Amino acid sequence: MYGRTGKIIAQPGQRDALVKVLLRAAEALGEAEGCYLYVVGQVPDEADTIWITEVWRSAADHRASLDLEAIQALIRDGRPLIASMTESYEVIPVGGKGLP
Repeated sequence: MYGRTGKIIAQPGQRDALVKVLLRAAEALGEAEGCYLYVVGQVPDEADTIWITEVWRSAADHRASLDLEAIQALIRDGRPLIASMTESYEVIPVGGKGLP
């Protein structure tokens, strides 16, 4: 398995709009081969902070998802709403509730 977790800082006041784009991405990933988990989270005390957690069957499946037309469109929609992507980690999921 392959995982990623990352912190995104939205442009000031744009977190809700960016969350909507990211949730549309989560829906679009329903068609992506090998996507087990895509979770969007807000940080209660940080008005512009979002964390994304992803689990994939493989890194190749993750890379392939970035070529999907729907995902490319959502990247274009979301990019102007992002101030920075301050932290990003690759992880190796070893199991847990909901994972195969």
